Amino acid sequence: MSNQTPERFIPMKQIATDYPVLLIDNQAPIRELHNCVAERLNAVLHYLNLTACTSLPDYSENDINTVTNIARILLQDVRDVFAVIEKRGFDVPKGQ
Repeated sequence: MSNQTPERFIPMKQIATDYPVLLIDNQAPIRELHNCVAERLNAVLHYLNLTACTSLPDYSENDINTVTNIARILLQDVRDVFAVIEKRGFDVPKGQ
């Protein structure tokens, strides 16, 4: 029998599905949560830097929508994981 509470796994925000399929383990070590956020933030920054270095005529409207959607998804992941980190970081028991 598991002693996990229902709140352990928090669904990530998603607009493509009606049922949450990606979950954040809010009991994961803070360092691992931070590594997850850092990886996504670095990826989206590198990706946006790459697209900023190319000229607009090189892109079709569909390409710009794709780039924007990829950045949105990665930043939404970052926001969701940061929310867990903040809750864990700010919910320190009194007396500590």
